[in-house]
Amino acid sequence: MSKVVLNVPDISCEHCAKTVTGALTPIQGVRNVAVDIDAKQVKVDYDETVASLDTMKAALQQEDYPVASAVPA
Repeated sequence: MSKVVLNVPDISCEHCAKTVTGALTPIQGVRNVAVDIDAKQVKVDYDETVASLDTMKAALQQEDYPVASAVPA
């Protein structure tokens, strides 16, 4: 199990948080998604053998929430 913190500058409200969570949760291998609106960060617990960081970034990009950076948690 891996953990990553995604910095997503366009997160600004509860609607954003729900959209981000809704984009990431269905990805196979994603176990938990926690959005911190004030910090503009998304903490994701995932199985790195199933889900990839690129897949998560692509899902958020598709929802117009590009990832500025990602760091291991």
